[in-house]
Formats: sequence, C-alpha cells, structure tokens
Amino acid sequence: MKTGFRLPKIHRRKKDAHKGDFGRVLVVAGSRGMAGAACLASEAALRSGSGLVLLAVPQGVQQQAASRLPCVITIPLPETHEGTIAMGAVRIVLGTRCNSMLVGPGLGRNRETDLFVSDLVAAADCPIAVDADALNALAGKPERLRKDGRIVAVTPHPGEMAALTGTAAAEVQSGRTAAAENLARIIRGVVVLKGAGTVVTDGSRTRINSTGNPGMATAGSGDVLAGIVASLLGQGFEGLEAAALAAHVHGMAGDIAAGKCGEISMTASDILDALPAAFRHYAPKTRDKRRHSGESRNPD
Repeated sequence: MKTGFRLPKIHRRKKDAHKGDFGRVLVVAGSRGMAGAACLASEAALRSGSGLVLLAVPQGVQQQAASRLPCVITIPLPETHEGTIAMGAVRIVLGTRCNSMLVGPGLGRNRETDLFVSDLVAAADCPIAVDADALNALAGKPERLRKDGRIVAVTPHPGEMAALTGTAAAEVQSGRTAAAENLARIIRGVVVLKGAGTVVTDGSRTRINSTGNPGMATAGSGDVLAGIVASLLGQGFEGLEAAALAAHVHGMAGDIAAGKCGEISMTASDILDALPAAFRHYAPKTRDKRRHSGESRNPD
C-alpha cells in the first residue's frame, strides 16, 4: 500500500560543499548502562549524511561515549543519582545550536528525567525526532508533542504507541494504519510506527514501508532508525519525506545485513554498518545539480 506521496530524491553533493551544508544534529540520549543506544543513534546520524553530530549525555556517560565516537562531539549534562539526565540540562540543551534534535534513545526512566523530556519537547523550536524512553515519558500526554511551526516526528514501536495514546498494544496492532494516522493528527506531526510494514504518516498521507526483514527485530535497531530520521531532518528534508526515506533506507540496510550474516545473527551494529551501502544504492548514479525538489525517480 502506497498512498499520497513518493520518496524524496537525494542529490549529489557540490564539489565545494562543507560540513555546514549538511546540518548539525543534536542527540539527547543515554544513561548509566545504556550508552550504547546513544552511540548507535549518533553514528547512524553521521552515516546518514549529517555534517556534524553532537551527543548530549549524562556526565557519567560522556567519557564512554566519547571513546566510542571519535567523530562526534560529546556534551556532558547534569545527572540524577540514577545516572539519567537531570532537569538542569534543559537550559544547556536548548542553548546548543543545531538544525535538528533527537531525544530518547537509552534515556532510562526517572521522574526527574521524565520532567526534563516534557519541558524540552515543549520548548524546542528546531525539527525534533522523539523516540524510546522520551515517548514513554510522555505516556498519556501526546499533545505535549504538538507545537505550531515546528516539525516533529515520533518513532514508536507498538508498545510505546500504546503507552503514549493510552491504549493497548494489541489494539494498536489490530489497526496499525488508523492508530498511526490518528496520533499524527493529534501531534500535528509525523508518526513512524515500527514493525513489519512500518507505517509512515502525517495523518493525511500514508506510506507502508516495503523494505526490511524479521532479523531487524533486535535491540538497538530502532535507535539506528531514529538517528537516520534526525539526520535527514537536519539536512532540510520535510518531516514526512525524512521519515519515509529513513524507514526505507533503514530497511534496505537491514536487508543488506541479512544477506551478509543472516536474520538470526543480525545485530543493530550490522544494520549500522550496512547504511553506507544502502545510501549508495538509493542515491543518484549521475551528477544532478538541481536543488532538492521533493520528487523521486527512485523506486521503493
């Protein structure tokens, strides 16, 4: 099922391009014991074409993240006694210059951290992707994601969608498209409902993704997807375009990874490692100097 829009086109880069042309992405993620999610999302953003990626993590996690990500700038944030991000971090994050923001991977659950998420999501003006524990922090309060004039994209799995909307996961799964479209209208943004046949919608235009395989049902896969979404938002893609292209390329990378290591043994790192091949497969083969138009000649 494909309705309403086509995947956007990726243009070749100009010879005189510099990193400032491709966006600054700020990833707000991680907690004690869950630095891996923050690292996966940050590296996925880099692998998706961002010119610069900044990772804001609890101060106790910064050294670990910095040692794993030599190409990412790390920012230490105040932390709670449980090693999650504290309320005092809101001012620091909002004061960090960026073209897009990702909030959620590996944040962990803590009352203070939940309040941090709620305040940050309500105040941020740049395009924002919200995933994982940031969605759980907003359980039953999806309207907090709505802000006029700002692009917002959420990337829930069925359980997170159920918590966010106050329903049951089985109810979400029994009507995936309708559930995603309804949430998109509530938040006035874009929903990427993960799972077999990922649903991407803004409430009026909907696309069911055709790439991917069961091997992608592995810890960290969603962190990679969220990083791709944030990267494309930072590069200037419109919200629905960024989400649909991210789902497509993410699934394609999963298919490439499955061809190399099989569905059973696949990890999120394998998907991450396959992103360059996925983007190379999708990107244009000949130089195209026209500006991004939102149209696509590439098949899904």
